[in-house]
Amino acid sequence: MLIHVVQRGESVWQIAQRYRVSPDAIVRANQLPNPDRLVIGQALVIPVPDRHVVQPGESLWSIAQRYGITVEALARANRIADPARIFPGQVLVIPERPKPTIEVNAFLEIMGTRGQQIVREVGAALTYLSPFSYQVRADGSLNPLPDEAVLATAQEQRVAPLMVITNFADGRFRSDIARAVFTDPAAQERLLAGVLNTMRAKGYRGLIINFEYVYPEDRQRYNQFLRRVTERLRPEGYLVSSALAPKTRADQPGLLYEAHDYPAHGALLDFVILMTYEWGWSGGPPMAVAPVDQVRRVLDYAVTAIPRGKILMGMPLYGYDWTLPYVRGGPFAQSISPQEAIQRAARYGATIQYDPQAQAPFFRYVDAQGRRHEVWFEDARSVQAKFNLVKAYRLRGISYWVLGHAFPQNWLLLLDNFRVQKR
Repeated sequence: MLIHVVQRGESVWQIAQRYRVSPDAIVRANQLPNPDRLVIGQALVIPVPDRHVVQPGESLWSIAQRYGITVEALARANRIADPARIFPGQVLVIPERPKPTIEVNAFLEIMGTRGQQIVREVGAALTYLSPFSYQVRADGSLNPLPDEAVLATAQEQRVAPLMVITNFADGRFRSDIARAVFTDPAAQERLLAGVLNTMRAKGYRGLIINFEYVYPEDRQRYNQFLRRVTERLRPEGYLVSSALAPKTRADQPGLLYEAHDYPAHGALLDFVILMTYEWGWSGGPPMAVAPVDQVRRVLDYAVTAIPRGKILMGMPLYGYDWTLPYVRGGPFAQSISPQEAIQRAARYGATIQYDPQAQAPFFRYVDAQGRRHEVWFEDARSVQAKFNLVKAYRLRGISYWVLGHAFPQNWLLLLDNFRVQKR
């Protein structure tokens, strides 16, 4: 699988000729709604296994680095005696390389028939499915979730479902609900009984505890709660995990971060999910949702506090469209799928640019009402950069937030980079 960035004047036919594949293969792989209307800067996945067309400025070393192989192996596969003598346009055979095996989780907010369709589309690429969410009340009882249909489809796809509990209510994460549960043994007992009854009845294989904005002074109470949960669930064979705010140091200040004790979660739980996204968020200024340089900072700290084999790195499947100028407290940005972003760029004649530091695509346009916009999203290049982090840090795997956003390139590249563990 290759990634090609569309240049001015290029057509699908020309790109297909260059890589010696059919135009239909490119259209299908990228689910192009209008193959005659490519966008300058658009990243296409080219379904050509085991080949690479040398680009101007590339060396055998840079190509070997890109594919995670040695220069010697690449030279040997192509019978190249002098590694310095390659030229633009030359087609190189890429020797087969072993793929790391990882676990892949994905959260899903859409239930019912549409949710089932989504699970069928991507089930082959998932280890776990996490319907979102069972909301915990202050007394420890649970708001129900109509998840039966998507759970049945997950079973068909050999995807293990994980139950998600949150302190979410009234449109936000509630610190007071978390405290009520942590400080009331009866509420904890009611919650654990409800969780176990639900997991047994519906076939859940594990639990994700996603408590956010926990009061800093409740840090040890949260740890004690986790200990009690694992003591109840693990003897029955259930996995227990948590979702953690993206910290870059142990003493990072802020309500989002302080109560999330990386070493404690890493020691107590089977795995954790790092929520490495939402740097760019709907209420903030325009920027990448998951800039690779910031994600790397989180991983640098995380691997010192949590075993690498317990870390799922969070990845977004969406972007945002901001109306400019950004004003704090003004209109929120619109969530947008990568496919929608490309279609919007095509509609307004925008050129897609790429930020090398954030490793993320973006573009600007003016709408029909004369309002300026800035869009940041994910593409083939940005997810490949994140997959490279998973390999470099030797992590357990990936957790996606959230299914339902069209992004065909992600799933093709995921399976091109990794073998996905099934449970």
